[in-house]
Amino acid sequence: MDNVNLTDNFLIAMPSLEDPYFSHALVYICEHTENGALGIIVNRPIDMTLAGLFEKIDIKLEQETLANLPVYFGGPVQLDRGFVLHRPLGQWQSTLKVSDEVGLTSSRDVLASVGSAGLPSEIIVSLGYSGWDAGQLEDELAQNSWLTVPARSSILFDLPPEERLPAAMQKLGISFSQLSDVAGHA
Repeated sequence: MDNVNLTDNFLIAMPSLEDPYFSHALVYICEHTENGALGIIVNRPIDMTLAGLFEKIDIKLEQETLANLPVYFGGPVQLDRGFVLHRPLGQWQSTLKVSDEVGLTSSRDVLASVGSAGLPSEIIVSLGYSGWDAGQLEDELAQNSWLTVPARSSILFDLPPEERLPAAMQKLGISFSQLSDVAGHA
């Protein structure tokens, strides 16, 4: 598994993955290098809306159409920090370019823009992220803990959270019920 780069791919948690944070998770990988990987769980909304988050961080949300968007559990790392997965890429203070059209921003300026102008309009806001140390994700892949599939921004931004995992699995031609929780090796 040397030199694999899963940036801009989905990870689909296998049933054998017993970590409760990742059970039935669809993770969008935002960065994967020899130093490790960073991703956001994109199908796990929490009991908070964008309006509630903006109130907590003291940013005015003038765009009423965004008020009821869910905030997501992005992963177990830095749960006190917000991350915004967005399309288009844009110019923000602290943005990681994932692809030509998708970015991950952790600076407050993107939230201020969402609040005042509604831009970027296609967003997934998460608290926390998913992280792997150097070689850790590769080890988990070798243990059959994850399936991988190239990501589609339409799955991220055009579907409700409960439809994202089935849509990603459909790209592989399978459903979750077809997956075994027993890994096999030839």
